Amino acid sequence: MTKILLIVHVLAAVLAVGPVAVAASMFPAAIRRASARPTQEPALEPALGSTATPGDDGPAMAGARLLHRVCRVYAVAGVAVPLFGFATAGAMHVTGDAWVIVSIALTALAAAVLALLVLPRQQALLAGPRPSTATERGPARLAMYTGLFNILWAAVTVLMIVRPGSSTGA
Repeated sequence: MTKILLIVHVLAAVLAVGPVAVAASMFPAAIRRASARPTQEPALEPALGSTATPGDDGPAMAGARLLHRVCRVYAVAGVAVPLFGFATAGAMHVTGDAWVIVSIALTALAAAVLALLVLPRQQALLAGPRPSTATERGPARLAMYTGLFNILWAAVTVLMIVRPGSSTGA
């Protein structure tokens, strides 16, 4: 049973946290591109079939919205990672080991960064008036918070592999 829990835990981490890490990392550049472009495509000849409509944000903003949605949806799915992590640690009888406790703390911190800093700032950049990328620090700060989120998850991954103090020798 322990092996099954560990497999599900690792799969959940790869399939849930991975997309959030990638999409969140791509978002600041996408929002910069969206804010640098006009709100709709230039009028094309009717035969070419322009996809822009009045009030349309255009493809660049649509891309940023899609990245934000990926972050939100996979963040919810990411709740499975610590749930199966706790189950795996319990089955392995390592819940009190220092590497597990540090991993739990770093996971909680990463979740807080995502929920309190990354996702709200993405939403604000999507909802607010289009900032000038030359003067607005929003995308740069968001990139910094996203980097912090990714570093925290990288540290958790290293702890899961190295497991300092583990008696298994692996």
